Amino acid sequence: MLQGKRITLIVSGGIAAFKSCEAARLLMKAGAEVQTVLTEHAAEFVTPLTFEALTGKPALTTEWAKNPYSVMPHIELARTSDLLLVMPATANLIAKAANGIADDLASTLIAARRSPIAFVPAMNQAMWSNPALKRNVEHLKLDGAAFFGPVEGLQACGDKGAGRMMEPAEICELADALFSPKTLSGKRVIITAGPTYEAIDPVRGVTNRSSGRQGFEIARAARNAGAEVTLIAGPVSLPTPVGVRRIDVVSARDMDQAVQTELDQSPCDLFIGVAAVADWRPGAVSIRKIKKDASGHSALQDLLWSENPDILARVGERPGAPLTVGFAAETAEGATLSAFAREKLIRKHAALIVANDARFALHSEENSIRIVSASEEEHFGPAPKRACAEFIVAAAARELARRG
Repeated sequence: MLQGKRITLIVSGGIAAFKSCEAARLLMKAGAEVQTVLTEHAAEFVTPLTFEALTGKPALTTEWAKNPYSVMPHIELARTSDLLLVMPATANLIAKAANGIADDLASTLIAARRSPIAFVPAMNQAMWSNPALKRNVEHLKLDGAAFFGPVEGLQACGDKGAGRMMEPAEICELADALFSPKTLSGKRVIITAGPTYEAIDPVRGVTNRSSGRQGFEIARAARNAGAEVTLIAGPVSLPTPVGVRRIDVVSARDMDQAVQTELDQSPCDLFIGVAAVADWRPGAVSIRKIKKDASGHSALQDLLWSENPDILARVGERPGAPLTVGFAAETAEGATLSAFAREKLIRKHAALIVANDARFALHSEENSIRIVSASEEEHFGPAPKRACAEFIVAAAARELARRG
């Protein structure tokens, strides 16, 4: 969503200003066009030359400095920017913005803005908890401003608490989300992702090759679409998308219990079962490692199996069930893959089934999918899993809207 967007990065004077350099780089990498504006004090922490080298554009510091925007850069940038990103946003600049003070290029640009604006606060925890600062933040939110953070953590002064600036990658992720259509605004979405692990003994177990990446990308896309997202993840080592609530589980029964608990506690509009859930588990788990006996025989050869709960079907069977989207990872393609998906659609009480050839998708950065409903079938890919996630979320949102 950042491709081709014109972002004005306003850097104010705080120790976190150095992180704005990385943010500028990441925004450029995502395809955005970045213009930087530095306050007088910001230039004492990071030189304008640094930003000029990163963005390929002069970093503006005053209204009258040499610039490519005629003699009124605050007006020109206000007209042409798709987003003003204030990073770091100090208590001083937040106060100016909230009260309409325009006494330098940064604050004048904010006062003249026509585009969305996002503030990324960074300050001492005592300053962040100051009642006057809180009033200013609420005032700006009422005016439509977005706030990214702050988060809790160790601060430059040695204090611990809320006030630490979010990391540049997280900030860029949230900036990207601002440009996404809010097709799931006000909706609650539960997503399962990753593999499950069924223990045999303390050192062995049954799992699968799912990386969880597609499910995590769907969680990110649903968040970008404005949903409140709960991600129930099997054992994976992926970072949680910003703004997504994550619940970690191990086994299929753990995952089923987490899903049912979430559905019992609060209504859900959309359930997307992306996880590769084990169909079976050992009937009993040994408390000690299973070893061979003197004859070479092992109890592993005599394992009895119990069936795991069918999470997707159980969700679809619930009274007042949410719209359900399931996945069918098969070793098939073409008409055979579509037939498998259509059969699963009926058997699992699902609204949509996303089918793919697991041989292509597992541990790959790309996927190729077909979305099957009762009346139609859509194909997408090969494409990056993030793009596939956006396609899936858009299809689910359309189905929700169709059903009213």
